[in-house]
Amino acid sequence: MSDPSDVLLERRGRALWITINRPARRNAITDAVIDGIAEGFRAAEVTPEVRVVVLTGAGDKAFCAGADLEPGRNFNFDRARPTTAYADLARLARSSRVPSIARVNGACMAGGMGFLGMTDLAVAASNAVFGLPEVRIGLFPMQAAALLQDLVPRRVLREWCLCGERFDAASAARAGLLNEVVPPGELDSAVGRYVDRLVAGSPVAMRRGLWALRHMEGASFEDALAFGEAQIGLAALTDEAREGIAAFNEKRRPDWAPE
Repeated sequence: MSDPSDVLLERRGRALWITINRPARRNAITDAVIDGIAEGFRAAEVTPEVRVVVLTGAGDKAFCAGADLEPGRNFNFDRARPTTAYADLARLARSSRVPSIARVNGACMAGGMGFLGMTDLAVAASNAVFGLPEVRIGLFPMQAAALLQDLVPRRVLREWCLCGERFDAASAARAGLLNEVVPPGELDSAVGRYVDRLVAGSPVAMRRGLWALRHMEGASFEDALAFGEAQIGLAALTDEAREGIAAFNEKRRPDWAPE
């Protein structure tokens, strides 16, 4: 039976923390976990006070170990639906206009790698391990691969998918999967620094910017440039652009929105 406490939503200042709360099962994915994460992303999108989403796992052993393979837990797809709940969550997270950070506190495997790929930024503890081991149990990381293909080189992704071997945080960072790797005891302070840096920027610029970046993905250089040159003209007309330029000239901090 689904447990609503499988995912915890907590406001910490201007950040909404989404915590997968199944440490006894290495924060493995269930329907309730997918639903809870989706609820968090939806809440962040409609709450102006929330400026950043932090996605993490409970405890210090695992960020997310992938699907819970306990009998009856997963892969019971409704064949009448053209999409899966996991893929719908990926669409929701990737279309969010609120910046998101993955706080990788431990093992990040299989579908957990997809969760990592759903976020905009990622910080990992140096003892975290990563992998796409699905081939070892007769499966393939179909959905996770779609989320990772624009983050790491294709040959690296194919090695991960086809060999199914684990790799460490340093290797993940070299491949471009992570923004930063820190000692386990410094993980929260590192995430906090990213939150502070994101909160310092214009929320309107970030929301418009994330939307624009996603529309440019996969476009040719000329198409992306043409889209960008149209969008910069519109961005300059916003109240926050005017406030930011005024604050720069007046040598003060901009007042983006009421606290």
